[in-house]
Amino acid sequence: MTRTIEQQIAEAQAKVARLKQKAKASETRRKIIVGSVVISNALQDADTARRLAALLRRNVTRDVDKKELTDLLANLDSKAGEGQTS
Repeated sequence: MTRTIEQQIAEAQAKVARLKQKAKASETRRKIIVGSVVISNALQDADTARRLAALLRRNVTRDVDKKELTDLLANLDSKAGEGQTS
């Protein structure tokens, strides 16, 4: 059976939508991996902890996001404090 132009367009649009969804999922996975590596490193190094905490405080503006980061920021601050000399 021959497909109409409209059917071909619909199939192409469906394929584009699937590819966009796949790209978004890939981007999300990359963000999770990078975030995990950065957080893990920051919790091991006082200077990195201090920098990451400052970066998050400057850039995270939504209250719901700030609330989600409360424990992480406390852990980063604790680690950053370990690197300070008296």
